[in-house]
Amino acid sequence: MSAMKQVREDQDPVDQAINWHDGDMRATIATLLEDCRFLRQQLNTASGCMSTGLTRGWKPSLDR
Repeated sequence: MSAMKQVREDQDPVDQAINWHDGDMRATIATLLEDCRFLRQQLNTASGCMSTGLTRGWKPSLDR
């Protein structure tokens, strides 16, 4: 997909994601799962770099 693809701002975010993938639901889900995996890796890296003093005892969690 081109990063320059246009999406309408007034459109529902779910519809935006589906339209970005030209209506392909499997591609939309695959992209969202890959994004979740990437963000979990980033959170894990960030939590390893942060001291508990910096965050006053707060630690990030991978669970909701």
